[in-house]
Amino acid sequence: MAKREPNEPPPPYYPITVHTLPPLKPYDEVVYGVGPGLTPPTQPHYIPQYTPTVIVPQVTHSAPSHKRKRCCENNAQCYGGSGGVFLVLALLALAIWLGVRYGTRLATAAILYDKDDYYEDASLPKYDTCPNNTVNCDGKKDCKLGSDETKCVRFGEENVLQVKTSEDGRFLPVCFSGWDSSYAQQTCGQLGFRKHFVTKAIKSQESIGLELTQRAPLPIQSLVKVSSSCPNQDIVSLQCVDCGKQQSTSRIIGGSLAKTGQWPWQLSLHFRQSHVCGAVLISPDFLLTAAHCFPRGNSLTLVAENWKVYAGAVSLKSLPKPYLVKRILLNENYNNKTNDLDVALIKLKSPVHFDDKVQPVCLPTVGQKISQGTKCWTSGFGTTVAGSGEVSNDLMEVTVDIIDRQVCNGPRVYGGSVSRNMLCAGDLNGGKDSCQGDSGGPLVCQSGDRWYLTGITSWGSGCGEKNKPGVYTNVRSVLPWIYSKMQQEAP
Repeated sequence: MAKREPNEPPPPYYPITVHTLPPLKPYDEVVYGVGPGLTPPTQPHYIPQYTPTVIVPQVTHSAPSHKRKRCCENNAQCYGGSGGVFLVLALLALAIWLGVRYGTRLATAAILYDKDDYYEDASLPKYDTCPNNTVNCDGKKDCKLGSDETKCVRFGEENVLQVKTSEDGRFLPVCFSGWDSSYAQQTCGQLGFRKHFVTKAIKSQESIGLELTQRAPLPIQSLVKVSSSCPNQDIVSLQCVDCGKQQSTSRIIGGSLAKTGQWPWQLSLHFRQSHVCGAVLISPDFLLTAAHCFPRGNSLTLVAENWKVYAGAVSLKSLPKPYLVKRILLNENYNNKTNDLDVALIKLKSPVHFDDKVQPVCLPTVGQKISQGTKCWTSGFGTTVAGSGEVSNDLMEVTVDIIDRQVCNGPRVYGGSVSRNMLCAGDLNGGKDSCQGDSGGPLVCQSGDRWYLTGITSWGSGCGEKNKPGVYTNVRSVLPWIYSKMQQEAP
């Protein structure tokens, strides 16, 4: 496999096969940020090849093969087309490919942002428009999209509710005194959940907290004030959704067929009639996947009605009734050249019904760390052979070890391409990995009796190759973005 310089964008893993596409449609159901210097990369992302209606001659890059992504990006081969006069369609396909390769970024949000201008977290660009006198976390929406009030609530270890107020500016625990299910319901609703699952008091390790001051239909950050201590040192633990539970627990280490109910948060994301990417259920209304599953150069992939979501399936030959997509929200700071912040949030038109086969995974809590060598699991319908044109009809699972980012950035592995918003998992000796078509799927690690979403399948070199483990979006890095978007899109 050809070498490349550390700063050189990765060339394609597969040659690009251009297929014809139907007429373009509006793409107003995708939310995207725009900004200077954000143009499509020269390399595609990757996906299993599907048999299209019409195939036109192959167009290839001249760059040597090196990296592959687990789904697709700016690659017309990802999506099938319709019939017509062959020559006209071939020219149309070529024009589309040129637009994908050299075109500008498609977007609906006309607000510019400086990609280096962040809030506390690298995943939160200042994409919103706010007046100069904006006060964050005072319970009043000053910004047009309300981003000044969407980064004020988070969860610590043991699901401790932590709130930031304009009074203090730090995330502090909420005192349990006066707290009840009404407050719990209101807070979970604020975060984009339909209801709360369980709330209780736990002992605080801090000498300062937030005391409840009033009961009103306002954001929780406006209902509290700083207190020097909480009565009896009791603080609020809040869980908005019952998550991370399996119905089936028997498994074979090293890769095997997954059983029904074993990974109940695993979803199959279909573009029209074909599996394109995996996705992960995090609540009745929201799921996470990879941003590169939606090539910004092809507006068809940005139309919500072109996508269907299947839950509870362990075979693509036996699919249940699908859920329909209402909105696709792509991380505004996603960099399709470096694969950084490769995450998208999808809001469904109707809530998912939970049962033995379908359950949400838990989002990680603040401060939750996964150490090197931790055995985690990844699953998906992706191809089981690198370079194969077909996905697996069966849901597959494999155990992978968390690999230290410094090791993964070593010269023999990825040479500095793994950002702090990514993590590596697999086996440096090769053999166990995710692959094309697994993109957007889960990397989960167990803590106690629950499973937490640690990573989202993003990219890698080959599949199961020595010193080329899978690279995943680090969910902890994008937690603020996830909660911010869920709040803005609350049902």
